[in-house]
Amino acid sequence: MCGKPFADKESYHTLLLEEKSEFRRSDVCAGCWPAKSADAQSQSGFVSHWQGIYEAPPPVTDAIQKDTAETLLRKLIEQNDPQHAPAAYILAVMLERKRILKVKEQIVRDGHRIFIYEQPKTGDIFTIADPDLRLDQLEMVQRDVAALLEHGLNPPLAENAAAAPQTEGGAPAESTESPEAEAAVETKAD
Repeated sequence: MCGKPFADKESYHTLLLEEKSEFRRSDVCAGCWPAKSADAQSQSGFVSHWQGIYEAPPPVTDAIQKDTAETLLRKLIEQNDPQHAPAAYILAVMLERKRILKVKEQIVRDGHRIFIYEQPKTGDIFTIADPDLRLDQLEMVQRDVAALLEHGLNPPLAENAAAAPQTEGGAPAESTESPEAEAAVETKAD
């Protein structure tokens, strides 16, 4: 009746009416209900009445939080850890698709493709090596990227211990894989 939107956790009343073989729902705020309730059940087509509490929908968030993804990419590049090279590559591609980074150039060095990205707003240049991921590796890298976006570079210790492969004696296993990838960030001179 008043037309105001409901506030989160606000009480409301609902009337369900049948009109011309269709149902019409009418939600009424607690303030307007006393005036409406007097004739609610005597209305033609009255089917039901109930009371509820309005729950506001959660705010819509972007699947890729732009600042978070870019900040994480910068941190990965700063660390220059070959273990994170595939994640840095996927983050760069994600940011390229979001039009946050632009490919300025592709070069081949020592048989590996290198992408030169620019962040147009800041002029920063990112050099990201293509880690030559196979299809069977993509899911794992996507999980790594999701975990890095959720927990950052320093996840809680319990998760680190659970995720680290261990030898028979319980000591952390040493990785023998070293993906060849190069990542560096430079700031363009004005």
